[in-house]
Formats: sequence, structure tokens, C-alpha cells
Amino acid sequence: MTATPHKTSNASRTAGIPFLLKTAFINAAIALVLFSLMVGIRTEAGSDGQLTYWTRFGDLAALVGAVFGGSIVIELLRQWIGPTGAEKLVPPAVQSGISFIGRYLAPALLIFTLLVPVIFYNQRYILDLAILVLTYVMLGWGLNVVVGLAGLLDLGYVAFYAVGAYSYGLLATSFGWSFWVCLPLAGILAAFWGVLLGFPVLRLRGDYLAIVTLAFGEIIRLVIINWQELTGGPNGVSGIPRPSFFGIPLDNSDDGLAAKLGIEYSPTHRIVFLFYLILALALLTNWVTIRLRRLPIGRAWEALREDEVACRALGINTTTTKLTAFATGAMFGGFAGAFFATRQGFISPESFTFQESALVLAIVVLGGMGSQLGVALAALTMIGGFELFRSLENYRMLVFGMAMVLIMIWRPRGIIGHRAPTVYLTKAQAISSDLVKEGHG
Repeated sequence: MTATPHKTSNASRTAGIPFLLKTAFINAAIALVLFSLMVGIRTEAGSDGQLTYWTRFGDLAALVGAVFGGSIVIELLRQWIGPTGAEKLVPPAVQSGISFIGRYLAPALLIFTLLVPVIFYNQRYILDLAILVLTYVMLGWGLNVVVGLAGLLDLGYVAFYAVGAYSYGLLATSFGWSFWVCLPLAGILAAFWGVLLGFPVLRLRGDYLAIVTLAFGEIIRLVIINWQELTGGPNGVSGIPRPSFFGIPLDNSDDGLAAKLGIEYSPTHRIVFLFYLILALALLTNWVTIRLRRLPIGRAWEALREDEVACRALGINTTTTKLTAFATGAMFGGFAGAFFATRQGFISPESFTFQESALVLAIVVLGGMGSQLGVALAALTMIGGFELFRSLENYRMLVFGMAMVLIMIWRPRGIIGHRAPTVYLTKAQAISSDLVKEGHG
């Protein structure tokens, strides 16, 4: 008696309609409660000091209706597509096209990035935004070493960012050292604190590791606030010197770079120099990370990410592996912090809150853990996308949250998920019979 394969009928697919309506109604009710005060009622202080308000029930109804309809669509897609979701929606031809585009996307982005100061030379806003995006690209690539390659969930990465910034700020203002001298020192000090963080978390994993790293980030922030004799406390550190072009200042003096080159001075010169400086630091981070992935330590990170128990069974020293991952990621965070301090000229504890760690972690997860190109695209989307939706005011975070949810549904491994091993066998190979207990290879 042969069993006939089970075929899913239309009735069985639509059998969950009551469940769909129930789920959509619950989500709509939650949206109604959350949005009723944020969107439904708008308050404003009048000229006479009285608080006036007006209602926006139409916008509230539209949002609740969108949540209700979106919940139904998402549940229907889950039932029809199945648990593998997005992979079945994309045909093989489209997948090959995406991989073909991705192969040439990185060089195209690099060329465009190099030309940004030339194209937008007279647009200061775009140049400042590009510098900010590249800063988060560098932070994302640094955290990608810890989270994407080694698989260690770090929620306190902003602590190394702060250590690098305050290291440069204090050394430059107290001893008058230049940026090029303080930059490697900031990275070394941040790496040292990364090793200090690594020791207490050697036996931790998962949620416990996340809690300890989160506490470490808050400890650093509180120390900066309370150690006023050294860090200035809430007042921060001001008067941080700007970087020079290898000793030549970028100002309007007779010894400035413009005077030596015989060109007219413009304040945009310093912005362009900062742009190429953070671009060089980001590319250095990318190059070092790619090289480390091909070394034994990089393969040890990947083994630790996949299975720590199996990693120990293979004889890999997990203590050294974890400490090197934390130290390497922290070093790049320290470099980015030193650049942040010299770009701003002023640093304070408000710039190094948990929100920064969450943002950088979201960039890594959204781009795809282990993917350098994905992290760059995610930083461009999240930092630059905020500016595109600035005109939406209160709806900007709602649009951003909805986009994040949709991406996590359709691309659960990120925009460009990359977990392929660095080294693998391309073809089957026989081994000597002496190495097999059964006596045959």
C-alpha cells in the first residue's frame, strides 16, 4: 500500500481566517492605545500660556487601519509561503541577478564615495551627513568583528567609542599632542579596555553576555560623568584641537595648507579633509578585517560563532579567541572615537549613551552579520534614511520601525547575509586508512 503525498487544499489554507482576524484585531487595538495620545491628540502652548489641543482622528484611523490590514497580509504570506519565507519568493534567476549586482556594487559605491566631495563640494549639509555615515560604517565594521565573526553579542560597544574619544580629547588638551600621535594611543587604550571586558565574560554566552556588556557600557558612561577632575563630568571636554595635514594646519594663516599651495582658503577644505580621513580609517578597518578572516584567528572566530562546544573540542583556545575579538573590535571603536572628538571639538557623556550601541548593533544585524558590504549599506540606509524622512516629523520613527520589521521578515539574515566559511573543501578527498578506525579510507 503506497501512501499518496499530502496536498494542501484551499480549504486548509483558509482555515485560519478566524485566527487571522483575531491577530489583526489585537494588533490594531494595541496600535490604537499607543497612537491615541501620540497621533490622535496634538497639544501646543498658546501665546497666553494656556494649553490648546486639537484632534487628528483621521490620521489615527488611517494608522490603525494600516496595522490591521498589514497584520492580515503578513499572516497570509506566512501561511502561503511557508516557514522558509523570502527564499521561496525569489526565483533563482533573480537570486543570481542579485549576486551579480552585489559583485559590482562595492566597487561602484567606493568610486562614488571618493567623488562625493567633488560632486557636493558646495553643499556642506551633504558633506557633514557623509562624514556621519562613514563614522557609523566604521563603527559597524568594528562591531562586526565581535558580533558578526565571533558571534559575541555586545551591547556596550559605545564604551570603546567613548574611551577613544576621551583618550584623544584629554591627551590633546592636557599635553598638546597632535591627532596623529593620539590616534594609535586611543586605539591601544580602547583595545586594553576590550581585554578587560573580555575576562569577566569568558564563561558567558547569549543573554547573560548581552547583560554584562550592557552594564560595562553604562559603567564607563557613569565613570565619565562622576570623575569630574579628569573628564570634566557633565561639562565634557572642550577646546579639542582640530587635525592637521601632517603638521600643516588647515586654517587661514600664513602657515596653513591653502597658503602653502597658493590657493584661496575655504572652510570647506577642512570638511573635505575630515571626509577623506574617516574614509581612510573606514577602509583600513575593512582591509584589516578581511585579512584577519583569512588568518587562523579569523577561522577561530567563525568556529566560535558556529558552536563554542565544538570549537573547544577542536582544541581551539576560546579564551584567546574571545579576547582577541573584543580587543580588535574595541580598537576600531577607539579609532572612530578619536575621529569623533577631533571632528566635533567637544565631547560630553551625552554622546555615548546606550542608544548609540543599539544603533550600531542594529546596523550590523540589519546589514547581515559577517557581511562588510551589508553593514555599509545598512549604515547608509539607517543614517541617511533618517534625513530623508525628517519632514515626516513624528511619523519618521514609525516608518523606520515598519521598515525594520519588514526587512527582518523578508531578509532574516540581513540585507546581505554572509555566513559562508572562509576555508572549505571544494571536492571530496580520501584519507589514509591509518587514520580511520575501521581500516579503510
